[in-house]
Amino acid sequence: MVDHPGSHGKMCDWQTVNAVDGASDVLALLSQFYSIYIATNADNSAAVDIEKAFIRVGLAQYISGYFCKANLGCGKADAHFYPSIINLLGVKAKQVTMVGDSVDNDVLPALKAGLDAVWFNRLSIEIETEFKQVKTLRELC
Repeated sequence: MVDHPGSHGKMCDWQTVNAVDGASDVLALLSQFYSIYIATNADNSAAVDIEKAFIRVGLAQYISGYFCKANLGCGKADAHFYPSIINLLGVKAKQVTMVGDSVDNDVLPALKAGLDAVWFNRLSIEIETEFKQVKTLRELC
């Protein structure tokens, strides 16, 4: 989903909600082989609100579930965020790949929790990393 810095409150209530370019095609393909979950730092939305935003852009059909502060009791800054998701899914950390657009909020905490992680570097920031990165979602396929 595209974050609009000038928009406040629940994304499902924003005047404009947009999916990231290529998201529909990529999710349609990947969801045939993998369960896809959304893990968000949205602290003012419940899972149902997050799902509503995905419905608005036609992506909800590809999503198996939504994790957020409301249903986990913690946000991404908490060391328990990703382990809580792994526990709820009943899988091993290495069976999960987190794709996120923030190195500090998404990638590094996921790696620390034992997940595989891919940095969605859509701004094409030129830095060397020890973790995987893609500049478009299509590169995930």
